[in-house]
Amino acid sequence: MAQERYFDFEDTVIDDFDPVNAGDEVAFEDEQQEMFEHYRFDIAAGQVPMRVDKYLATHMEYTSRHRIQLAIKAEYIRVNDKVVKANYVVRPGDVVKFVMPYQRRGLEILPEDIPLNILYEDDDLLVLNKEAGMVVHPGHGHFSGTLVNALAHHLGISQGPEAQDERMGVLVHRIDKDTSGLLVVAKNDESQLDLAKQFFVHSIERRYVAIVWGNIKDDEGTIVGNIGRDPNDRMRFKVFPEGDHGKHAVTHYRVLERFGYVTVVECRLETGRTHQIRVHFNWIGHPLFNDERYDGAEIRKGTIYAKYRQFIENCFKLLPRQALHAKTLGFVHPKTRQMVRFDSPLPDDMQALIDKWRKYSENMSQFLEE
Repeated sequence: MAQERYFDFEDTVIDDFDPVNAGDEVAFEDEQQEMFEHYRFDIAAGQVPMRVDKYLATHMEYTSRHRIQLAIKAEYIRVNDKVVKANYVVRPGDVVKFVMPYQRRGLEILPEDIPLNILYEDDDLLVLNKEAGMVVHPGHGHFSGTLVNALAHHLGISQGPEAQDERMGVLVHRIDKDTSGLLVVAKNDESQLDLAKQFFVHSIERRYVAIVWGNIKDDEGTIVGNIGRDPNDRMRFKVFPEGDHGKHAVTHYRVLERFGYVTVVECRLETGRTHQIRVHFNWIGHPLFNDERYDGAEIRKGTIYAKYRQFIENCFKLLPRQALHAKTLGFVHPKTRQMVRFDSPLPDDMQALIDKWRKYSENMSQFLEE
């Protein structure tokens, strides 16, 4: 019988995790520039001088010294707010912190037998294609049926008082509930820490395909604007163009196809803020097609005729979500150190929508020529 392993969901790497809005595109899909304190030890008077790795291994229950050394190598262990090496000797008065580039959280996760579309898997990681509609991580209003529940079952991971093997976690990033596409999952501490570092320094290649309202002027461009929570609506994020608030965010794009009233674009993320693509395109006046939260679930471009309104309603029914797909994912494999790249085809609903707009656009062109 396979030994059950503990799934440490407190330490899942996620960009800008938002517990209030856990069903949406949140991700340590790379980015937080700040570190968050997960554990803190104030070294008391009388403490015998001891190597920091040994000290932490003896004071963090169920945590191996090997795991601590991996965290030190990744520069996640700080003493008096400075990065230290494993041989640093702690003394009375020191403050030792275990910090990570995401906020700590804790939820009980139960394995659930939910089918997964796994494109690649080895001993260190797996890459899967998430369908639209599946929440990635349990949170507010979503405590079962999530991708994490499915992963816990697939990997044979469980929680409980008898579990002994604490883990850093497996998710390395996330995408919105209603966004489809690629995710990489770490299967051991070494891979988790390595991939988390790649996301943190923005070396991961991530490309999305989106359908946005309007005819974007330039064939390619870059959107730069700090993103933060909208003070008037806690469920939304907005751009703060002056840069006084929010976090630095950069989205590169190029046009793939134009249909007059909507445009198909490829987006390359340089950062990965919460709802970044959705917020950035809404800010420049081109919200994602059928993005209810960011003003895309209404007619933004087109004619006033009833026939056109009916066409749009049919399009919304065809794609009942924001038109966004995480299509490409590239990174350095934690063990082989080779660059690997994965690509997923557009899901049926997005492809059907593009086909429908292409046909409409062609018919309109013929009508105008006549």
